[in-house]
Amino acid sequence: MTAPRSHLKDLDYSVVQQCMHCGLCLPTCPTYDATKLERNSPRGRIALMRAVADDRYEPTATFAEEMYFCLGCLACMTACPAGVNYAELFEHARAEVEERGLLDNPRRTLIRKATLDWLFMDHNRLQWVGKALQLWQQTGLQSLVRNSGVLRILPRRLQELEAMTPTVRDKFSNELIPPVLPPTGVRRFRVALLTGCAQDLLFSDINRDTAEVLAANGCEVVTPPDQSCCGSLHAHNGEWELARTLARRNLAQFPPSQFDAIITNAGGCGSHLKHYAKLLSDDPVHLAAATEWDHKVKDIHEWLVGIGITAPSSVRQPDQTVTYHESCHLCHGQKISSQPRQLLKAIPGVKLVELTEANWCCGSAGIYNLTQPEMAGQLLERKVDHILTTGATVVATGNPGCLLQVVNGLKARGVGIRVVHPVTLLAEAYRRN
Repeated sequence: MTAPRSHLKDLDYSVVQQCMHCGLCLPTCPTYDATKLERNSPRGRIALMRAVADDRYEPTATFAEEMYFCLGCLACMTACPAGVNYAELFEHARAEVEERGLLDNPRRTLIRKATLDWLFMDHNRLQWVGKALQLWQQTGLQSLVRNSGVLRILPRRLQELEAMTPTVRDKFSNELIPPVLPPTGVRRFRVALLTGCAQDLLFSDINRDTAEVLAANGCEVVTPPDQSCCGSLHAHNGEWELARTLARRNLAQFPPSQFDAIITNAGGCGSHLKHYAKLLSDDPVHLAAATEWDHKVKDIHEWLVGIGITAPSSVRQPDQTVTYHESCHLCHGQKISSQPRQLLKAIPGVKLVELTEANWCCGSAGIYNLTQPEMAGQLLERKVDHILTTGATVVATGNPGCLLQVVNGLKARGVGIRVVHPVTLLAEAYRRN
């Protein structure tokens, strides 16, 4: 029987041995802050990873559980003076876990096969599931079941998961955005728009807003109706080969040489999308295109600030007090922090109030709020507490997972604060003009 591949042993050793164990990352790590246990810190996890790479430690289920207890928020990378590439270590550590089957059990295997291997590998399947959820929600069946009290017989965790079920939009992105949207004025750029997977089902209105804002800023926007997942969900959950397959599909659908930029409006997706060259480093057929792709992928805030935002007129613009929560993978993964604030400040009537611990994780972290509900809940409570102190009527954030998490947190408190993507506020300002 062939021994499983060791992702950590095969990784460039210069990445593995970068950590100086100085501890400057410790105060920035949400899990270490909560437990004060060394193993729950970036330094502790890297020590475990290096022990595996050095053949001093045979990974076990305990190692696997620790790798999945990590949020992957990458705040440690912002704090690190040595420039440790924790994102790469983290992804390879989880791939090691999956390669060795350290957490395998029938239930977990079935869930992963149904979601990562089947559902998120085909956009048509995902939309089919979305349409089924639409039917469930729009016919009133969901409300009927909730009001009947029958859910009370379910285990508590299933009740919590059902309460978190997001609302699927009436229309998907391909029903709202034409394949080619011309600019409203002179064409300055030709860009591609990535509509995502969860983003397409749950926030297709944000994709529409993004397309309209790009057009208002001189961009011809190309949005193919049938797109693939970016692969971030797979890479962050140890499915390395599936992530590579999806990267190749995107390179084929969006040849980077044909566009001035490839636009993403989801912080978590963007952080992964900018590293296709690393993902396909041993693929000579796709490496050149992947390298060009990495240079051309731009977050919507980054792109608009870079080309110069067309300022909306101040006519008919309402006063809004807005606070901004930073998506971890946008600020720590992509180092994009000032640009969303610049976008918000460009909107007439917006008063931007800084959020305490704006760049502290809200607990969403991909699917972390599903797999680690207790820690995710603690982080969400902390985030909502800070939001409430701002007096803001609007919370802006640039990632679909954060949007859902904050919406659920405010809903649980009975607070009617609006939660939106910054680009939506800009699109609304243009429409008022």
